[in-house]
Amino acid sequence: MVNPDQKVSEFKSKSGLKRIFSAFFYSIDGLKYATQHEQAFRQELVLVIVGSIIALLLPVSAFQKLVLIAVLILVLIVELLNSAVEAVVDRVSLERHPLSKNAKDFGSAAVLLSLILVAATWAVVLYNRFF
Repeated sequence: MVNPDQKVSEFKSKSGLKRIFSAFFYSIDGLKYATQHEQAFRQELVLVIVGSIIALLLPVSAFQKLVLIAVLILVLIVELLNSAVEAVVDRVSLERHPLSKNAKDFGSAAVLLSLILVAATWAVVLYNRFF
């Protein structure tokens, strides 16, 4: 049950195709902003582009190519979520606080784990193909 006094985001009022189109353009805006203002995202984007080209050129199955590219894209997804957490923490307060540090550190740890997953996935696929 919704509390009638609770404020609702203006973005929640859209429905149907209008919502889908709006969501698409909000997503494009997010990708543009991340590319322009987030150094880590740009670095990881280069990794994804180079890695995807290499994956497509490797003599492995189509499924293995998909997996190699998918784990790279996962890094971008996790980085965007990390950036979102950082933005919210900074929006709430720029003061140093242990909970703010925890939130940012958790996001950073998630990015690290996604990069470890990339390394492990690539190692297994390449090892199985060439050794």
